[in-house]
Amino acid sequence: MNVSQGAVHPVEAPPLRTEGAAEPRLRMKDLQGMPGTVGGLVLRVSQLLFAVVALSVMATTTDFPSVTAFCYLVAASGLQSMWSLALAIVDAYALLVGRRLQNSRVVRLFAVGDGVTSTATFAAACASAGITVLISNDFASCGRNPCTEFETATAMAFLSWFTALPSFLLNFWSLASR
Repeated sequence: MNVSQGAVHPVEAPPLRTEGAAEPRLRMKDLQGMPGTVGGLVLRVSQLLFAVVALSVMATTTDFPSVTAFCYLVAASGLQSMWSLALAIVDAYALLVGRRLQNSRVVRLFAVGDGVTSTATFAAACASAGITVLISNDFASCGRNPCTEFETATAMAFLSWFTALPSFLLNFWSLASR
């Protein structure tokens, strides 16, 4: 019986480790939009502006307290604006002093906070859009209700969510790639 013999190929030995030396870790590049970058600051400021416009337009209507979805939009926009303001301040500080915001705990906090606020904003915008369509198209009662203000606040909430989503995805990606 003929059996082939295994061939031995030379393999380079791994480099010797010295005591206490840690392996070099590869870090993900700081992509624009991540915390501590100019893109991240632009995203935070745009989230803040859209949320503040949605909050102030909806809060200035006289009929918003009578509809639960509109009250939820005011609450979610308020939460989004406070969260975005706080993180815009942190991003601006990090840019001024030249610090990177890639600490695991910080990224985890940002990812969870962005996930919660963007989900709440999206849910509130969807609920408000449903009520606005119901009032304007199905009931045709825009004469008695400020439909334009409802539509404007809902659109601003969607834009706030649209700018919050990249922040969440980049923070989540950074967290998952560790």
